[in-house]
Amino acid sequence: MLAFHLERCDYGHSYQSLKVYPNPILPLTTLSLLISFTSSVATVMPAMTSLNVPEAKVEVGVVMIAPKEVHSEDYQPITDPKNVEKFLNDYFADIPLLAKIGKCESYNRHLNSRGEILRGQKNTYDRGVMQINVLYHEETAEKMGLDIHNIDGNVAFARHLYEKYGAKPWASSSACWSKFLGPEIARK
Repeated sequence: MLAFHLERCDYGHSYQSLKVYPNPILPLTTLSLLISFTSSVATVMPAMTSLNVPEAKVEVGVVMIAPKEVHSEDYQPITDPKNVEKFLNDYFADIPLLAKIGKCESYNRHLNSRGEILRGQKNTYDRGVMQINVLYHEETAEKMGLDIHNIDGNVAFARHLYEKYGAKPWASSSACWSKFLGPEIARK
């Protein structure tokens, strides 16, 4: 509800001022219009596949399901790339793109043939299955209590990076993993 009234200033002139009274219906109406608009956009979006427009999302009371506890010790021997792939697929079940990035970055290997942590071919500061760069990230990982030289710490820090920056930290291998950005991954 809006109301106008006249007030006098010190010089005898009058002017209009606007008083605004809170109206609880306005936020509810705005919310319902937003939800209605979002629903309409979501209905039209499939018809606009030739346009590269991101999906509109409204998060109202969304409950995220935490990924199950997944540890590398359940996937031994971790020296076998097939076991590492199973581990990554289970660990990143909620973010399947990260499992694909791990495959592209390290061919699902955390250790090299000598049993040492895998180092990057182009950048020797990259480590492990997710090729986390020790120059940029080791200090932060340590503050978080994560050892990026251990496969469990490596994937946990990769999740942190993804939540903070998306897939940008792995842009150099995007020619490999971007082909996996099909509808089944984009929806998750």
